Amino acid sequence: MKYKKLAHCCALTLGLYSGLGQAIENWSVQKQLNLPDWLTLKIDHRTRYEGYDSAFKKNSSGGDQALVFRTNIFLGINYDNFELGTEFIDSRITLEGINTPINTSLINQTDLLQAYLAWQSNDFLSSGLNFNIKAGRQTMDVGSRRLIARNRFRNTINNFTGFDTTLSQDDWQWRNFIVLPVSRLPNDKATLQAGRTEYDQEDFERIFAGTFFSMKNLPLSSTAELYGYYLSEDDTEQTRTKNRKLFTPGFRWIKSAKPNQFNFEMEAVLQTGTSHATALTVDLQRLNHFAYFGHITLGYSFDAHWQPQLMLQYDYASGDEDPNDNQNNRFETLYGARRFEFGPTGIWGAFARANINSPGVRLKFKPHKTVTGFIAHRAYWLAQSKDSWTGAKIRDVTGSSGSYIGQQMEIRLRWQAIPKTLQFETGWAHLFKGNFAKNAPNAPTNKNDTDYFYFQTSIHI
Repeated sequence: MKYKKLAHCCALTLGLYSGLGQAIENWSVQKQLNLPDWLTLKIDHRTRYEGYDSAFKKNSSGGDQALVFRTNIFLGINYDNFELGTEFIDSRITLEGINTPINTSLINQTDLLQAYLAWQSNDFLSSGLNFNIKAGRQTMDVGSRRLIARNRFRNTINNFTGFDTTLSQDDWQWRNFIVLPVSRLPNDKATLQAGRTEYDQEDFERIFAGTFFSMKNLPLSSTAELYGYYLSEDDTEQTRTKNRKLFTPGFRWIKSAKPNQFNFEMEAVLQTGTSHATALTVDLQRLNHFAYFGHITLGYSFDAHWQPQLMLQYDYASGDEDPNDNQNNRFETLYGARRFEFGPTGIWGAFARANINSPGVRLKFKPHKTVTGFIAHRAYWLAQSKDSWTGAKIRDVTGSSGSYIGQQMEIRLRWQAIPKTLQFETGWAHLFKGNFAKNAPNAPTNKNDTDYFYFQTSIHI
């Protein structure tokens, strides 16, 4: 009898939860305020706790932790083919440790992320083509997001001010933009720690422009992309730069995953121009810049329970061959994201798309319609043993510490507790330190492996 009662209680609880979930799923600020269709209001908030137990970064000891918050409020007005969009962001941290990087990748208090005017036409100049233009401050996702992205995991978000246009038809798209990257301010540690607020700003000393062409429905049901980006930057009164003058052309070929089929992705990028080795005030030497990057994924999706997808991956991003010549060969990822390939960023960020040689394997799965996850494992070598492990800022200019950094195991689970409204996510990463991570100059004296953990909640209303 007691088991029947327990089963009845469980069924009742699940029924109540399901009903509550459906009610909340249909709840939004938009509906509660009874806003008209031409006015859009969205609020997103994310809270994440993250921490690791053993040092792996330059000249550090012990672990680290932080409690980070990010709130976004979007307000949009739509009239005919026009859209006026504004978005505010507030990114903060607390519970930080002595190793927490107090910088603008974690903190950007109460600022304007987007303020743009957009216009679109489905028959531009009676040509039958689609045309979109967006002018003002905005965020951008382009192609694979490896070079230009609206950050998702990171606590702050890249944004730009300028013009972004797209001309397209059913199976092709041509996108062109010219923008000024926005500097997140304040950007010095003392002011950030004091909690002072300063408006972000764009400067004409930094110009970023690009063209991007993609075509779908190619052989093997694939898509190809061809692009070129140009970045020119100089120091400003408030922002130090590497004075990069870079042209970055690239090519990408991709076949999306489908059940019982192989999928693939290949991307190759070159980078030429000039740059400084660092953004330090005393670094005045202009170096010839030549670098390159390549990515390959080969996967297979099984038509089975949990929808498993197995992927073999390889990434190579060039490093600086010789610290004493007049060349800079380290690849610059520009304004790209890296969490989806190299693990969590935040206070972790162990690996980046610079001076790495990294094969890996990843298994994605979906045990329930509201639950997704993956298990990933990658090995990491330096592409050039005399250049930096950029994620830890450790370098042996002699190359005598070798190139093997180690391996990273990662697990992530994501639950859409209330679809489109409430999401829980957790992840764990373990760094198996190799010879370079243990013995390079300025490496932590504690040679133990490192465990990282995070848990976050996201609310979208």
